[in-house]
Amino acid sequence: MSYEHLSLDIDNNIAHITLKRIAMHLPFMKELLDVALKCDENDDIRAIVISSDQKLFCAGGDLAYFAESGGNIGSALKELTVYLHSAISLFNRMDKPTIAAVHSMAAGAGMSFAAQCDFVIAGEKAGFMGSYTAAGLSPDGSSTYFLPRLIGDRRAKEMLITNRKVSAQEALDWGLVNQVVEAGKELETAMDLAKQLTKGATAAFGSVKQLIASSSTESLESQMALEAELIAANSEGIDGQEGINAFLEKRQAAFKGKR
Repeated sequence: MSYEHLSLDIDNNIAHITLKRIAMHLPFMKELLDVALKCDENDDIRAIVISSDQKLFCAGGDLAYFAESGGNIGSALKELTVYLHSAISLFNRMDKPTIAAVHSMAAGAGMSFAAQCDFVIAGEKAGFMGSYTAAGLSPDGSSTYFLPRLIGDRRAKEMLITNRKVSAQEALDWGLVNQVVEAGKELETAMDLAKQLTKGATAAFGSVKQLIASSSTESLESQMALEAELIAANSEGIDGQEGINAFLEKRQAAFKGKR
């Protein structure tokens, strides 16, 4: 599949997805899902960086595009979320860690898409805004799942009801982003982190993602049972065996990114 609204570059085990459209519409979301599938299925990819070459990181849904649907706008939005939500599910269920490099405003579904990444690197000029209710709409793109877990219920309501812009520094203080860097250094910093992650045990990273995702719905005992199951599975895998042997042999582990 050729892409018009984003690009996918794979080099040195890093997949770099570049958003090339400010607002999300159906063709854009179809491309995003296709890219997510490619990243999920390619075992050579061990980290994913998502950035934008637009003035904004992403402004969210393209309301003008959806208004063209007239009385079918509800159906059109449901169709878009099928692709957007499927892509987000894939990114979160795959072992490979995802890193968002946010250089400017991430609003609406653009904010949701950034927040769902495993790591968020924000530039000093970045900002985050709900925007949904300003258009009389409710959130999508997983924001009501991730925001309460990242910043708590009260701050999530503040972002999603009042639409107040949250600055990069505020987002760092709240726990919405991992790091704030000098403007223009977002992608470089994200790539440096990705390079570090490609040398790690990718399957173990996936287990961490799975365990953290389940922790808010499992009981203590069921969560610990899942921990036991996954640590046992990783210990028997290629990277688990390599990690144990490297420790015993007092050398640097050479992980292959495989179970």
